Amino acid sequence: MAPRERGAKVLAPLLLLLALLGSPSAGLEVQHKFLSPTLTNNFALDGLGSKIYLAAVNRLYQLSGPNLTLEVEEQVGPVLDNPLCHAPQLPQASCEHLKVETNNYNKILQPDPEQGIVVVCGSIYQGFCQLRSMANISAVAVSFPPGGAAGGGGGDPVTVFPSMLNIAANHPNASTVGLVLRPAGPAGGGRPDTRLLVGATYTGFGSPFFPRNQSLEDHRFENTPEIAIRALNARGDLAKLFTFDLNPSDDNIFKIKQGAKARHKLSFVRAFLHPAPPPRGPGGASYAYLALNSEANAGDKESHSHSLLARICLAEPGRNASAGETKKLTESYIQVGLQCGAGGADGFTRLVSVFPASAALQLGPPAAPQPQELLFGVFERAAPPGARQHSALCAFRFADIERSIRQARNSCFVEPDSGLVTVLDSVVQGTGPACEKRNIQLQPEQLDCGAAHLQHPLAILQPIKATPVFKYQGLTSVAVSSVNNYTVVFLGTANGRLLKINLNSATKIISRKSVSVAYGESVHPIMQFDPSDSSYLYLMTSYQMTRVKVAACDQYTTCTECLAAADAYCGWCTMETRCSLQHECINSTEPNFWTSASEGVQQCPSMTIMPSEINLDNENKAMIIQINGNIPSLSGMEMSCDYGNNIYTVAKVPGNDVNSFIYCNFLPREKYPAFPPNQDHVIVQTAIRVNGKNIVWANFTIYDCKRTGNIYPKTACTSCLSTKWKCYWCTKKYMCVSNYSDCEDSLKMNSTTDCPRIVPASLEPMPTGASQDIMISLANAAFSKDTVLECHFGTDRTFEARWVNTSTVQCSSVLLHTSEKSHIFPVNLQLKDKPDRFIDSPQMMTVEVYNCATGSTDCSQCLGREDMGHRCIWSESSSICRLNTESPQIPVMCPAPEIRKIEPLSGPLEGGTLLTIRGRNLGRRFSDVVNAVKIGSVRCAPLWDRYMVSEAIVCQTGEAPSIFSDVVTVNVSREGKSRERYSYVLPEVQSVAPGAGPKAGGTKVTIRGSNLSVGSDLRVLVNSTKQCTNLTRTATTITCTMPAVELTTAVRLCVQFENKSCINDNITFKYERNPIITDINPTRSQISGGRIITLEGHGFLMVQNVSMVVHSIGKEQTNCKVHTDTMITCPSPAASNLTVGSKPAPVDFYINGRLYTDDRLAPDEYMYPEEAQHTSKFSLEYYADPQFFTAKKEKWIKHHPGEPLTLVIHKEPDNLSLESDEYQVKIGLLSCEIQIVSDKVIHCSVNESLSTSERQLPVTIQVGKFNQTIAMLHLGGGETAIIVSIVICSILLLLSVVGLFVFCTKSRRAERYWQKTLLQMEEMESQIREEIRKGFAELQTDMTDLTKELNRSQGIPFLEYKHFVTRTFFPKCSSLYEERYVLPSQQLNSQVGCQVQETHPLLSGEWKIPENCRPNMEEGIALFSTLLNNKHFLIVFVHALEQQKDFAVRDRCNLASLLTIALHGKLEYYTSIMKDLLVDLIDASASKNPKLMLRRTESVVEKMLTNWMSICMYSFLRETVGEPFFLLLCAIKQQINKGSIDAITGKARYTLNEEWLLRENIEAKPRNLNVSFQGCGMDSLSVRVMDTDTLSQVKEKILEAFCKNVPYSQWPRVEDVDLEWFATSTDSYVLRDLDDTSVMEDGRKKLNTLAHYKIPEGASLAMSLSDKKDTTLSRVKDLDTEKYFHLVLPTDELIEHKKSHRQSHRKKVLPEIYLTRLLSTKGTLQKFLDDLFKAILCMREDKPPVAIKYFFDFLEEQAEKRGISDPDTLHIWKTNSLPLRFWVNILKNPQFVFDIDKTDHIDACLSVIAQAFIDACSISDLQLGKDSPTNKLLYAKEIPEYRKIVQHYYKQIHDMPPLSEQEMNAHLAEESRKYRNEFNTNVAMAEIYKYAKRYRTQIVNALDSNPTTRRTQLQHKFEQVIALMEDNIYECCSEA
Repeated sequence: MAPRERGAKVLAPLLLLLALLGSPSAGLEVQHKFLSPTLTNNFALDGLGSKIYLAAVNRLYQLSGPNLTLEVEEQVGPVLDNPLCHAPQLPQASCEHLKVETNNYNKILQPDPEQGIVVVCGSIYQGFCQLRSMANISAVAVSFPPGGAAGGGGGDPVTVFPSMLNIAANHPNASTVGLVLRPAGPAGGGRPDTRLLVGATYTGFGSPFFPRNQSLEDHRFENTPEIAIRALNARGDLAKLFTFDLNPSDDNIFKIKQGAKARHKLSFVRAFLHPAPPPRGPGGASYAYLALNSEANAGDKESHSHSLLARICLAEPGRNASAGETKKLTESYIQVGLQCGAGGADGFTRLVSVFPASAALQLGPPAAPQPQELLFGVFERAAPPGARQHSALCAFRFADIERSIRQARNSCFVEPDSGLVTVLDSVVQGTGPACEKRNIQLQPEQLDCGAAHLQHPLAILQPIKATPVFKYQGLTSVAVSSVNNYTVVFLGTANGRLLKINLNSATKIISRKSVSVAYGESVHPIMQFDPSDSSYLYLMTSYQMTRVKVAACDQYTTCTECLAAADAYCGWCTMETRCSLQHECINSTEPNFWTSASEGVQQCPSMTIMPSEINLDNENKAMIIQINGNIPSLSGMEMSCDYGNNIYTVAKVPGNDVNSFIYCNFLPREKYPAFPPNQDHVIVQTAIRVNGKNIVWANFTIYDCKRTGNIYPKTACTSCLSTKWKCYWCTKKYMCVSNYSDCEDSLKMNSTTDCPRIVPASLEPMPTGASQDIMISLANAAFSKDTVLECHFGTDRTFEARWVNTSTVQCSSVLLHTSEKSHIFPVNLQLKDKPDRFIDSPQMMTVEVYNCATGSTDCSQCLGREDMGHRCIWSESSSICRLNTESPQIPVMCPAPEIRKIEPLSGPLEGGTLLTIRGRNLGRRFSDVVNAVKIGSVRCAPLWDRYMVSEAIVCQTGEAPSIFSDVVTVNVSREGKSRERYSYVLPEVQSVAPGAGPKAGGTKVTIRGSNLSVGSDLRVLVNSTKQCTNLTRTATTITCTMPAVELTTAVRLCVQFENKSCINDNITFKYERNPIITDINPTRSQISGGRIITLEGHGFLMVQNVSMVVHSIGKEQTNCKVHTDTMITCPSPAASNLTVGSKPAPVDFYINGRLYTDDRLAPDEYMYPEEAQHTSKFSLEYYADPQFFTAKKEKWIKHHPGEPLTLVIHKEPDNLSLESDEYQVKIGLLSCEIQIVSDKVIHCSVNESLSTSERQLPVTIQVGKFNQTIAMLHLGGGETAIIVSIVICSILLLLSVVGLFVFCTKSRRAERYWQKTLLQMEEMESQIREEIRKGFAELQTDMTDLTKELNRSQGIPFLEYKHFVTRTFFPKCSSLYEERYVLPSQQLNSQVGCQVQETHPLLSGEWKIPENCRPNMEEGIALFSTLLNNKHFLIVFVHALEQQKDFAVRDRCNLASLLTIALHGKLEYYTSIMKDLLVDLIDASASKNPKLMLRRTESVVEKMLTNWMSICMYSFLRETVGEPFFLLLCAIKQQINKGSIDAITGKARYTLNEEWLLRENIEAKPRNLNVSFQGCGMDSLSVRVMDTDTLSQVKEKILEAFCKNVPYSQWPRVEDVDLEWFATSTDSYVLRDLDDTSVMEDGRKKLNTLAHYKIPEGASLAMSLSDKKDTTLSRVKDLDTEKYFHLVLPTDELIEHKKSHRQSHRKKVLPEIYLTRLLSTKGTLQKFLDDLFKAILCMREDKPPVAIKYFFDFLEEQAEKRGISDPDTLHIWKTNSLPLRFWVNILKNPQFVFDIDKTDHIDACLSVIAQAFIDACSISDLQLGKDSPTNKLLYAKEIPEYRKIVQHYYKQIHDMPPLSEQEMNAHLAEESRKYRNEFNTNVAMAEIYKYAKRYRTQIVNALDSNPTTRRTQLQHKFEQVIALMEDNIYECCSEA
């Protein structure tokens, strides 16, 4: 295994172990845990901490304190819900939206001990709340809404409103905070009710939490304010429970206006009271605070989050609620920003967690710190998604907050300062205006809490600033405690750690500890101290509830450790001698019983024993003990001295209150402890024992000087005189004593320098077995010569010593032996009469004894020993080394050096290679070889420290001038050569692969080149600093692992041989960004593992190897596979724990052997190393292996070989969500092809033969590594069955042959007929294709020319808005239109085409009435106009008219249009009237058949809707749809004119309508005529006509060519012009449709054509205005068909015996064959039609016309309110209101939009197009067949595509952000302003009045019966109108 892989495998469990085990030195201790299988949301404690309530997703838990054992569990989800539905507890609300299984996320968990309830609110049912029992949280204490009557006793039923149910946020990610506001008054009758303060993020319409692609109905805005104070009296009137109304007109809420919600996105952090009220009874006045964030606006890059603190005043203690009206929360609401650190992007702008506490910190100017109320907050800095947040801890003084609030209110009302405070005008309940100066003096209460008459709510503009106290990454929560002059801050982190920092008064961190609570799980923002024991902290992580002891003091065993740890909670408990929390120490409140860390280590109790060193020989009665540090008074306590081993003596304190000294009886001599071996003293620990407990201790020493000399016999005197205690050396006795009086010496030795000792000297080596005398010198030898000594050379080696003089001794005839090469013997002098006494030898004197015969295998080794003083000589004959006994020594010459091996065999030219030469006789000494080694002529320098005499030389090669190879020579008097040659070569580096890798390192690179294996030392350096590790090499490659770097950059790779220069340093490697893993999928695996986990991300192509580790439960590390740059797959490891729950296990990946970490989550600079633990970004959930079984759960399946096999396998339900490709079914070794996979069933089949020698095959299903054999397949079938099968097959074969013969005979005949038919069809298809191709090419040419010539700004003859309106509003349903809306006759003159205004009375400038009637009528009309502008009157007026049977549809349309004209200047009001009438219409339709609504125009409101759409869509029609529509009209006209057109019947060769199709093959040829005409701005043109055209048709084409850019109303009429043909220069003919030359056929006169006049191609014609109108011919199409015809005779006249000669010779064809011309016309027009439909259904700039979005949203809202959820109904409503009501009307009537001539034929074609548009908008399937009408068949193929466009258009509109009423009203106001003076509204009013007069009685009755109109006396005002208008009105009108 490679070292890298080994390291990775070792690292994974090590990281996990560090993360999961809290080290005892952490200073915190996790006491108890409770694991939740689902994500936790909230927790709460009861008042005493005896119960803990935990809320998780879909679960509620009640745990017992302090052990966190489960008492009660309740499941509260998932439930069927939809965020668009009202809560089901609302009886009157129904919901048609699809409800799905929805998880319940807890939002509020607030206990109220006084009422014994827990308020539990979840995200389901619009944030519904329950009141559960504190004793048993699974029980609902108060059912709300109640099932029966209020109060449960039979009273009135409780009316429930949505606002009582919509309390919390209804989205998992939306914040909610709650706070129970308990009564502050006395517990009497006047006690106010308990209330609930709720802050909830807005999740309604327009917020990111609102469901997309859904209804616009929003239950949140009206019913769920951002902040509310709700009633919470569970024992009172349930009709008021959860209500927030103060009185009938005021709500106790804070709600942001709808339009401002996007700018004020509030996210709540915590709600708390401050000062906190006492647990029981009334206390001081307190405020409710809300910590929140105003989130950044997602669409604004400059927008940032900022933190806010809002304050609300609560009732004062003892204040009777009935004494005055309760103050609204907005009156006292004031908010101030909190700024932690610098402002802007560098600051910590977003609040995460807060905690109010009292602490003695110096936050302001230097001063003596006093305890003050502070607000601690954790803030984070904005970071990219996925990155760990940079965070900081800041502290704010409440005094600063209160001062800022008072200053703000003062500056708002007394001394206005716009830069300090502002009024929140975005709040619905606010007063609105800005601050203003008032001549008032604010009372303190008003400065603190505001007042109703003062502006509110307020926002302070300048934030309160604080400097960060502590910075860290990923802080999520804070809790603070003030302990023993320290402030202790507990901080939770995002990766599951809990930090504890101790701050002194100067906010300096004194100590810092941490513990891992839950690996990788974020700590919840709220932590709470145990109410009954503040030394415990409750905190919650993602899946865990934990009780943590705030200090692990018992880990410190000594007082010094305890106090040096600087843990505020820990101190030394003196009387118990342990480190503990203060309350754990008995009498800790009394002086000196408990010493805190703040007192310092110097106060640790200690004692000093006097004397501390005691002579064994002395008698000791008592000892004095001096006490230091903190020890409580010991007077009156039972005390003793404890010597250990149950030995105690009496201890006394002199005096009463003095602890400085204690007297103890000394240890009895007989109880002295034994001396340890080889030790001259024993240490005795003595403790002061008080009340049976040792509280302080110290050591003293008992010593024995005699033992000192005995223990160190070779240095007895020196050791004696150098002891710590007082010892003396007796020279005569030669021993160490403690009392000098025991010595008989006259000379007293004072120091070790006076001791007799051997003076060490260097002795020559001695040969073994040779006798020799040795001289030893002595110093301070105060001995007499009579003292007998012995020479001692180790064990049993003694020789006689003889005194030479007083300072020299001779060891005679010393004979020593050794079998080793050499041996060192010690030299000592021993007193002969005292065998264990030696003369001191502090520096041991030695002698070397050598043996020549040992350790010398060759001559050089033998002779080389001369340098060591060994007299050895080599015997060449016997090849042995022996002692040289001859004198003088004979010089010996050794043989030449023998080189046996050299390595390496090559090296670089620069040299430096360490060359190792092994052999024999390689020199006697190093000096012999210093200059003796060469490679050829290049010197190799030997290394002294690696030279082995004769055996090995290691030398460093020199630099060679060029490449060569030669032997190695060693010349030591003689020369020796190597058999191998050493080569100098030039290494080359050519490339490196791969050339790039991640900057995390681990990339295994291969460097290619030549001669890379040379040399002894090779290094690959990265940028000359870091080394490439794990290096291996061959001659052509070097492989190594790249190190990690900090930055992405290109680096140079230096290949360095022998630490010389780099080889080709141009080779570079590029460090890229590390691969990023963004997601893994799936996140679930079966326990057996092997499921393919797909890693998504980027940068994977740089990855060489990947492995996956699942912590805590994964059995092994699995290897992954890289597929693409964005995908890696890994098999999941098997799980080792089969009982694992659903808690996800952390997953890590190793990329190129390096642990994958997100670059954005790098360790914080502020982290301690032990805190910078790696946190897994991903997790994997393990579930039980899937279980399979056969359909009938049989274990044996019979199968006959050769038959097809299909297996049906059933699967047990699981949570794995397996995909079909994850299953593999095998029968034996053969795969079964899976065909169908569902949640419960798998179908697979085998198409191959299962023939095998085995009769039984296992059926195995595999998922990953999980294999399950579900059955055995038994292969059966007897021989009889085989024989029967053969017979049957033979018979079938015979029958098949006969049948095949018959079939072939018949098929040949059929084939001949088919081929014939096919040829005919192909010919017909070819003709049609050719006709279409030609037609399209011609049309494209014509349309291209048209498009080029068309002036887009002036060429499209749009009608003016006023004419568009009148034509649309009054098409033909109004008598007003028929009688007065006429175009004047064209007065032709020389100025052809002059503009003539239409004379519609509604367009005239003034109201034409006689002057004598004008005053009354103007007053009456003005009053009537006022009534019409009254919503209640107008609605009653319309309904009253519609109820009259004789008020026909024609009248209704007329009234609607007149109302539209009358109210055109107030379109906002008109829209509201229309909506109200539509609501009534919808209500009427919903009870019957809602799909029929708006289908026809049978009511006033339906016509009003048509008119409203026309007004709102005019701009879109003109700007977007007008051009493609006009081009389509031109294209239709061009296509029709391309073929023959019967002038009388109107039928044409080219058309879209079958009824107008000319079903005759009329051959027509085009003619190009040169025409001159003085009109329409042009003189002459070439005009294309057909030779079958009548002269009227020719005139029309000529007029169209000349006047194409002129509106049609300005064209001359055909009957007003003459056409003259100049056949020759002298002959000319006036051409007419009928004249004397007209021919007769079958009794009918045929109209003249160009062919009749034989007018040639290019003929010259002149057209001019006639002086008199031609009366010989009326309109051609009105001619009597009995007398005239053009191209064809009427079909009913074509009787066989009357056929003309021309007809009898026609080719007989079916008329239906000409239907293909419809396809030809359709094909040529298709592009123009597609362009038109796309323009109609387009989203201009991704935004439809405002009216469409607004009206469609209105329809969806109405449908949802009525529970209409059928999408088809909504689709029909939209279609009926827009496409059918507006667009179809426009498509059929282009003259409403353009000033053009709509011929009957064009009208017929437009009807087909309109029908196609209607079918496209329909949702019913078209059942089409051969008998279906052609107008439906023609576009049948395109209809499905058009439908998709329509549906996509509707969906786009639905998905758009909603349109507010303000935006729509602004749009309508602009439309009204744009066309302000276009219409005469007085005329419209007068026309409407006619209806009012006609139905006067019915209208008055209706007004009188309506309570609203009756209350406002509108019927009387109406009567006044009648009176004014009827006063002489008839005389006036008669005069008019």
